[in-house]
Amino acid sequence: MAVSFESLRQKGRRLQAEVDALDRAVAEAVLRTPTPTLDPIIRGLARVSDYKGLWLATSVVAAVVDGQRGRRVAVRCLATVGVASVVADLVAKRTFQRQRPEETSVSQDRAARRPTSSSFPSSHTASAVAFATVFAREYPILGMPVNALAAAVGYSRVHTGVHYASDVVAGAVIGSSTASLTGALFDRVDRVDRRRRRT
Repeated sequence: MAVSFESLRQKGRRLQAEVDALDRAVAEAVLRTPTPTLDPIIRGLARVSDYKGLWLATSVVAAVVDGQRGRRVAVRCLATVGVASVVADLVAKRTFQRQRPEETSVSQDRAARRPTSSSFPSSHTASAVAFATVFAREYPILGMPVNALAAAVGYSRVHTGVHYASDVVAGAVIGSSTASLTGALFDRVDRVDRRRRRT
């Protein structure tokens, strides 16, 4: 049985309405739950992840501590973050215009810098997941803490009231997808480089 374009559009609208309803329910539950001990920690995490600062600092540490390998890892991580940011900020956000959660619903104890760009997707989460995926691949022993940090950055976007949960999920998908693509590209470059050295 053929499915009409109008039928698909109606289903898409219903799906969007349901996702919006879930997003608002999750945001309301999070913002109404008192967390005075966590608030300054999560707000601080949101601040240090602004402008990719957390990932820049981690890359510098890797470059200094681990020499040539650390510099290679830093380049890979930051290149991947850059690509994820372009996809999230310059492509996705311009395609999907979405208002952020109401600012009045966020208490001063949780308030963080509030970007003026589209809420969907979360660029902070895209960068965090992109960085963590590459970093964990290069340093498996640090995979669990760096991925936990990326997850915490994603959650901080909801906790501070600047994003909905689906914004964060979409950002995570962009970040992991970008890391997979750039990882394959860097691996190919490495293979070519090794062949050249043998000849």
